[in-house]
Amino acid sequence: MSIDDYLQAPESKTLDFKQDLSSPRNLLKTLVAFANTAGGRVVIGVEDKTRTPWGIDNPLEEEERLCNLIADSISPRLVPNVEMTTVDGKTLLVVEVFLSNSRPHFFRAEGPDAGVYVRLGSTNRQADRELIAELRRSVEGVSFDEMPMPDLSSDDLDITAAQKAFGNNRLLDEQNLLTLKLLTRHQKRLVPTQGAILLFGKERTRHFADAWIQCGRFFGTEKIDIFDHCEIDGPLPQAVDEVMLFLKKHAFRGADLSELRRKDVWSIPLGILREVIINALVHSDYSQRGAPIRIVFLDDRIEVESMGILLPGLTIDDMKQGASRIRNPVIARVFKELHLIEQWGTGVRRIFAEARELKLPEPKIEEIALRLRFTIFLAEPHAITPDTGKAHPKHASLDTTPQVTQQVTQQVTPQVTQQVTPQVTPQVKRLLTSAVGELSRAELMRAIGMKDRVTFAKNYLEPALAEDLIEMTQPDSPTSPTQRYRLTENGRMVMERM
Repeated sequence: MSIDDYLQAPESKTLDFKQDLSSPRNLLKTLVAFANTAGGRVVIGVEDKTRTPWGIDNPLEEEERLCNLIADSISPRLVPNVEMTTVDGKTLLVVEVFLSNSRPHFFRAEGPDAGVYVRLGSTNRQADRELIAELRRSVEGVSFDEMPMPDLSSDDLDITAAQKAFGNNRLLDEQNLLTLKLLTRHQKRLVPTQGAILLFGKERTRHFADAWIQCGRFFGTEKIDIFDHCEIDGPLPQAVDEVMLFLKKHAFRGADLSELRRKDVWSIPLGILREVIINALVHSDYSQRGAPIRIVFLDDRIEVESMGILLPGLTIDDMKQGASRIRNPVIARVFKELHLIEQWGTGVRRIFAEARELKLPEPKIEEIALRLRFTIFLAEPHAITPDTGKAHPKHASLDTTPQVTQQVTQQVTPQVTQQVTPQVTPQVKRLLTSAVGELSRAELMRAIGMKDRVTFAKNYLEPALAEDLIEMTQPDSPTSPTQRYRLTENGRMVMERM
């Protein structure tokens, strides 16, 4: 890019403008942030808002002053390229900083704990302790999920759940657990890695308090009034299907009758959403504390938000072009083995390509307050009607092909007596659509709006258990106060057909 191109571009993750060197503190923080994040350029001598070139008085002296400020104020030592260029007879200074292999750099006046900055969009953000550690790991080539958990043992892994996920494709003996880096050797002992506990730990959320997923369906287009929500805290590979069930619960379905066999057509782009959810689970920065992965379903869009900014050296434009770096190689490899990831580095490109094919607005990727947000815009608004509490399309059809006929399912209430699918009453269907993740009896009752325990047991829970659609997490202790319920494989299949 030429200097004229820079003057036409907005400030961004890799571009900043300064009018002069009268207040060098912010400039120095910007250089620190560039060095720690993805590199960048600062153009000095330009009015920030209008992009009018004002120029620099005594440019040779100012260049020397700037180099001295950088040498005296930033640690470890940073050596950027500083060049002079002329626009409309005005001399500008262009400071180019590359992604540094000595990161984290810090502003010396604030010290190594408080003076580390990273670049988020067009702003500088002070890095916290976890992010500073992430910057160090990125230089050392060590990932958070490969690190051992020396206070734990293999007994802390739910090997049964892990083997169920892998099926017959791989026997999870000691050697394979080591190969997958679910176990690692630490001081002559075999201990689980952080990734192993995140994937299949028996007490995942005790060790990683924010390693769960919060799903919410809101009224309208603002995150103010919530209509429905659920919390998913099971094994990460299982969470993909559980999130998709929640999204389907609040979508509507049509039928494509143009082929010999009926084909379901959903009002939300399931393929895109599944890819975005997998991306969030695989690339979230689980070393960060403060908030879980969030799935927000609004009338006009679905947002997927995960912890962690992009890895150093990566920008949003890079992602759109197919560039990819793996933050959690242990989690990523397991997802690949389970065929949740098809091919390395193709997920984001596939998301944008499918959005174009479906004629949807381009998805949006943003770095917001040390989090990454992926926004998928919907083809049709999904307004929740007050009388039924169900989402309905704005128009009568799905706008796919002339052969697609709309078959919006009506809300199921206890008063409806006909069966929805073979062996599944409307009451049981209502229970299945609410059983997202592992829920207690009280949570299930709240989810479907029931208060009478006897009616709930007789018409909802017991029939679902009898038909093997719901199962207990502790079948040997049916009256345990910590008993929870979840969908069985049979229940998932029934949900897919409904």
